[in-house]
Amino acid sequence: MPKLTSIASITCWYGKFPWYFPYFLHSCSFNPTVDFYIITDNKNKIDNKPENVKIIYKTLDEIKASASEKLGFSVNIDYPYKLCDFKPAYGFLFPEIIESYDFWAQSDLDIIFGDIRLFLTEDFLASYDFISMRHDYTTGCFALYRNNEIMNTFFMKSKDYKLVFSNSKHFCFDECNFAWDPLTFGRSIFEIQTEIVSFTHLVKAAEITKEIRTHFDFIIIEGYTGDVVFENGKIIYKNEYEGLLFHLFWIKKTYSPKIPPKNIPNFYKIGPVKITH
Repeated sequence: MPKLTSIASITCWYGKFPWYFPYFLHSCSFNPTVDFYIITDNKNKIDNKPENVKIIYKTLDEIKASASEKLGFSVNIDYPYKLCDFKPAYGFLFPEIIESYDFWAQSDLDIIFGDIRLFLTEDFLASYDFISMRHDYTTGCFALYRNNEIMNTFFMKSKDYKLVFSNSKHFCFDECNFAWDPLTFGRSIFEIQTEIVSFTHLVKAAEITKEIRTHFDFIIIEGYTGDVVFENGKIIYKNEYEGLLFHLFWIKKTYSPKIPPKNIPNFYKIGPVKITH
């Protein structure tokens, strides 16, 4: 049997793990051919951690010092959320993690994965250098980069990356500099006034010039959708459509169980405002 194209997913998380972390871990266990790396300062024991979830301990100061050395200027990572701006640079900043993989991914913990390989087939992966989960902008929650010098340094094509990385302000560089709404309603990133040249600008421009092979299409489920179930490693919407993942971005704003679950069942419902099982 031929060797599968290898994928390393990278998430940085600082502080206490969130209530939805057990759901993330449980969904990773159904994707044993993908390795999920979590860079964190949290040394508490993790219950029910699958073998393909790898924990790497680094302090925020260690990442800041290493990033400053690699980039050649002093970066600002004074609070954990600022790391979102650095996501497109994870391949450049963490070469020791990705060195043996064909692709690397930026990721978050507010994700319940479905059947990743159902979507990321061998033919599909062979066709692209960058894979976004949406049609309109580069998805910070999960996106894939071919592990090569072009993609690992692609963020440097922005005239603003040094400003972004050295400033304490969060710029949403990994996505679209907060231009979600006009993009959702069909406007082009090049028609929108933004403060910086974001990663969406770079990849959408490269799509036009064919400098890299890009995928922009909706293959995730997110929002207050309701009618979503997790069933034995699959994310299914309205008993008809399957998604690569469910993004909990909106639900976590309105739902926070008093007692986080420890053991996640293989079937549960993801409603518009909460998870039930």
